[in-house]
Amino acid sequence: MTTFTPTDRTTLKRLPKRGEYDRAAVFKILDEAFICHVGFVADDKPVVIPTSYARIDDDLYIHGSAASRMLRSLEQGLDVCMTVTLIDGLVLARSAFHHSINYRSVLVFGTAHLVDDPAEKLRALQVFTDHVVPGRWQDVRWPDEGELKATLVLKLSMVEVSAKIRTGPPIDDEEDYKLPVWAGVIPLHLVAEAPVNDERLPSEIDPPEYARNYARPGAKV
Repeated sequence: MTTFTPTDRTTLKRLPKRGEYDRAAVFKILDEAFICHVGFVADDKPVVIPTSYARIDDDLYIHGSAASRMLRSLEQGLDVCMTVTLIDGLVLARSAFHHSINYRSVLVFGTAHLVDDPAEKLRALQVFTDHVVPGRWQDVRWPDEGELKATLVLKLSMVEVSAKIRTGPPIDDEEDYKLPVWAGVIPLHLVAEAPVNDERLPSEIDPPEYARNYARPGAKV
């Protein structure tokens, strides 16, 4: 299927025209971002935490410490809500009411399950690493047995998914277009600065190309 099927939980109620269910559009957002917020209920209390993630086809992998309360709870198979957001610009209207933000976001509902297969877990950790910095995994020492035990990886299959996107200029009330107030968009994007060597790095080791020219996939530079 080329699109996700809307459900009661993923159908946009407010500003439905901003809803997007195309798989390619959803994947593009997920592959550009690398921090998500995961929410669930534990001990009758809502919990939301930021964490890293990566995607393999239609599955999302959530990464964290084995000592994390959230991840220990999730391994029991709790329902979760995961969100990812990219900010593309500040939208300044002529009225305070119509100020907005250009953004791209993804919302996923589902049940996260513990990844206990060693090969799948190692593969997920490789994808985590290369999702943040493409090409990094081949240069570093891989996790040893103790590090793998200290790391929890959870798998969330993408079934209930929607994206919400806002683009374009401000939308003012017709009478406000006559006001002598600047209006427009301040574009925003993630920009990497020059890499900084670790103080204990031997002088003969230069930063690799992926560090010197770091950029998110699909991001404007």
